[in-house]
Amino acid sequence: MKSRNSSRRKKSGFTLMEILLVLGLIGLLVSVVVVNAGGIFGDQKVKMTKMKIKDSLSVPLFKYMTDTGSYPTTEQGLQALWTKPGNDRGRWRGPYVKDEEALVDAWQRDFKYQYPGTKNQGSYDLYSLGEDGVESGDDIGNWKQ
Repeated sequence: MKSRNSSRRKKSGFTLMEILLVLGLIGLLVSVVVVNAGGIFGDQKVKMTKMKIKDSLSVPLFKYMTDTGSYPTTEQGLQALWTKPGNDRGRWRGPYVKDEEALVDAWQRDFKYQYPGTKNQGSYDLYSLGEDGVESGDDIGNWKQ
């Protein structure tokens, strides 16, 4: 009887090869998910930056313009929405944004701002340099592309 029980014990369980195969498959699946997750989250950053440019900052800029009579100058920049500029002539009613975090893109870099705009003549240019942080074709702006 002892030999019968001991042979049964040896047959149950997984072999080392089976365990290694399963671990390899799990590693492969994890690497596929990690590679694809970068694209998923990268797209979300682009969408979030577009939303900030077209919605979240257009309203404070419009309020600033109605209070002071003009958009902030290029030299004043978007910082004029957060802190009172020196030459406001007593018209500044800000701050126009909740915090300075509103003035950075999804990659935590300051938005670029120019008034008067070169791409939006008669208005302002507001844009992010995108993921690469360099002025290039992937820039996200408030002009039609």
